Amino acid sequence: QVQLVESAGGLVQAGGSLRLSCEASGGIFSSYVMGWFRQAPGKEREFVAGITWSGDRTYYADSVKGRFTVSRDNAKNTMYLQMNNLKLEDTAVYYCAQDSRRSSYVARMEDDYDYWGQGTQVTVSS
Repeated sequence: QVQLVESAGGLVQAGGSLRLSCEASGGIFSSYVMGWFRQAPGKEREFVAGITWSGDRTYYADSVKGRFTVSRDNAKNTMYLQMNNLKLEDTAVYYCAQDSRRSSYVARMEDDYDYWGQGTQVTVSS
């Protein structure tokens, strides 16, 4: 059973930066696609970014492209999300997730992911 634990989020001013991490334990991290999702109040959970098992390919939602960077360190069983130039609309609970069936295809639907972290709040203020 895979356990995923996100780092603490936080409160940041618009235009600022924040890095989230997601540490995996209890399973195989290095072989599978990992993703970041977020859920804002009153909205459905949405795909933010995803990364293949080797990290050679990354994918982003249009809303974060050019501002967010997803990466992974398989030796540390950890995935990261570097968020720059944060906007008010980035305020949400952020979740990391693992797709334990795929290694090179990054799905964007939450139903394709098997394991989830508990979520961490990111609040962007003006």
